[in-house]
Amino acid sequence: MSLSIYDVAITPLLAGLTTLSTYLDKAEAYATDNKFDPSVLVNARLAPDMLPLAGQVQRASDSAKAAVGRLTGLEVPSYADTETTLPELKERVAKTIALLQSVPKEKFDGGESRPVELKFGAHAKTFRGDQYALGFLLPNFLFHVTTAHAILRHNGMKIGKIDYLRSFTGAAG
Repeated sequence: MSLSIYDVAITPLLAGLTTLSTYLDKAEAYATDNKFDPSVLVNARLAPDMLPLAGQVQRASDSAKAAVGRLTGLEVPSYADTETTLPELKERVAKTIALLQSVPKEKFDGGESRPVELKFGAHAKTFRGDQYALGFLLPNFLFHVTTAHAILRHNGMKIGKIDYLRSFTGAAG
């Protein structure tokens, strides 16, 4: 059995976005149950020089959207980073999931060899699609999903490793 670039890149992006959606639902319930303003979580960060929860969700969304464009050559929408509430962040994640699901798997055919140029300040690097997916896209995307998990856990939410892995593994419960 061979794996396609869709299997390698888009399938885990959908799983990670599903995890974020679940976390945002749990965050809303956590704030309600504990009678505090949910904006505390939206604006929470692990360190002063790190993005808050909202920024982590936005960057994960941006990474997933960019992957569609970079691996297919299709134009993808741009979302302004204006979300300030948990429901707004959840809507952004839902729009991103819908975008990924709307692109037929066949559109990714050949994406593993498509050149992908990334700019890092004044420098640019060109990757093959498979190198981009494995060496930049997935590590970067998963960094933001993991950091969102850490922010919520640091703020007292009862989430653990299985909550993170559930969407990736299909584990029940």
